[in-house]
Amino acid sequence: MDVLVIGGGIVGLSAAYYAAERGADVTLVEKGSLGGGSTARAAGGIRSQFSTRVNVELSLASKPVWDRFEESFGVDIGLRKNGYLFLARTEAVAERFRENVRLQRDLGADSEYLTPAEVGARWSGIDPAPFAGATYNPDDGVADPNLAVQGYAAAARELGVDIRTGAAVTDVRRRGDRVVGVDVQTEGGRERHAADLVVNAAGAWAAEVGSMAGVDLPISPRRRQIAVVEPTPPIPESAPLTIDLETGSYFRPERDGIALVGGHFADREGPDADPAVDPDAFETGMDIEWAAEAVERAADCAAYFGPETRIRRGWAGLYAVTPDHHPVIEVSRPGLVTAAGFSGHGFQHAPATGRIVADLLFDGAPSVVDVSALDRERFDRGDSLTERSVA
Repeated sequence: MDVLVIGGGIVGLSAAYYAAERGADVTLVEKGSLGGGSTARAAGGIRSQFSTRVNVELSLASKPVWDRFEESFGVDIGLRKNGYLFLARTEAVAERFRENVRLQRDLGADSEYLTPAEVGARWSGIDPAPFAGATYNPDDGVADPNLAVQGYAAAARELGVDIRTGAAVTDVRRRGDRVVGVDVQTEGGRERHAADLVVNAAGAWAAEVGSMAGVDLPISPRRRQIAVVEPTPPIPESAPLTIDLETGSYFRPERDGIALVGGHFADREGPDADPAVDPDAFETGMDIEWAAEAVERAADCAAYFGPETRIRRGWAGLYAVTPDHHPVIEVSRPGLVTAAGFSGHGFQHAPATGRIVADLLFDGAPSVVDVSALDRERFDRGDSLTERSVA
């Protein structure tokens, strides 16, 4: 079986690896550099604290791979399990948190609900006063997406995957209703690649690729930012990644007292605050006004941030967003599998997704996680999901 994967981010590389592991002859094409799209600019979070069953299951199916990544792939991805802490400011959101914890625990996650007093007792740098409740999972954490890309890429090559960078897909070819290959533009000229099966793992570019195949994908690129700051006082390296869900703010410690601060603050610009952007032309630099607001919002819940906090640098990347913040994972038409639109969760869910894609290619249905609810037609049916734990 000849498989061609479009997209050299973490999802595409995972799909290529697991397809090759099952015996496919795989070619992966990436228009830029490996991981150079959304993956390289990701915050690296790995968590099981989601509000829908399928997202929790994708996390729980991916975590064992992240836990044993160095053993399996020979690359230390810097996995740190400091936990994730979600904070609720209102009783309505706190009640949703209780429901989320029940779901997560029923599925096997180690999440727990905390009162504000318990939050203050565990993490002295967080002010419990504004909050009505919280959830915490000590098994959540962060890792380095770029190192994970290297691990998957090296392992894929060892299995014979032909990885081609600087190779932009210009057309998806069909014979009748079936996808049979792609046209690719490289520095050396135009190439034509026949394939039994094609995987669209193009992330922020997935809708463009889908259009070439006659498939309408409700996936839009959205710009997101991260600031690197020097908190005062420094955040302990053991502190969890903390999300003030109702303000959209989050932060997490790095080494040597440095912290990452992020968030999407749609309310300051009105209902059109999150427009789609051109993924080939968006500004990758950080907006300093946004960074100042991110620090101010972090200061609303934690003592680590204030007037003396220094903003060192930052960057912007792309979320590939769907209307319900869940990916599209499906056989989109004969010969074409789509795995895109993770809305900021693609890195952490990549191991499970790669195995699901391989199952779809070989068996027509996944054995890892039931993703039947993640087809694109859910939006037409009115069956879209609601993921409330999005930062």
